[in-house]
Amino acid sequence: MASLVRHITVDCSDAYRLGQFWAGVLDGSLADDDFPGDPEALVTAPGSALLFVTVPDAKSVKNRVHVDLQPQDRTRDEEVERILALGATVVGDHRRPDGTGWVTLADPEGNEFCVERSAAERAEVTH
Repeated sequence: MASLVRHITVDCSDAYRLGQFWAGVLDGSLADDDFPGDPEALVTAPGSALLFVTVPDAKSVKNRVHVDLQPQDRTRDEEVERILALGATVVGDHRRPDGTGWVTLADPEGNEFCVERSAAERAEVTH
């Protein structure tokens, strides 16, 4: 059997704080042994696991790898607004007048990620 991705690891300046943000985004939870000041924080959510590790280096360039989120029970635009309320910022708005496209956001430490259209929104588009 081939290897499986156990989790995606993100370097950051405050593992617990960033873990709390992503737990909110993914409707997930931090590990029971995670606490403020912990050098690592593990977020688990249905279908994913993200490990945040505190490092001394500041983020200085665009991510080489990023997460694409697809809302399950709301529209892309509703999800963008929800995540902005959690503390994200808009990096790039790639929505098109026909309803296609995505929005690139940054988490509180500047790590970019995208919010795509939901499966229901994709099914609505006719050509």
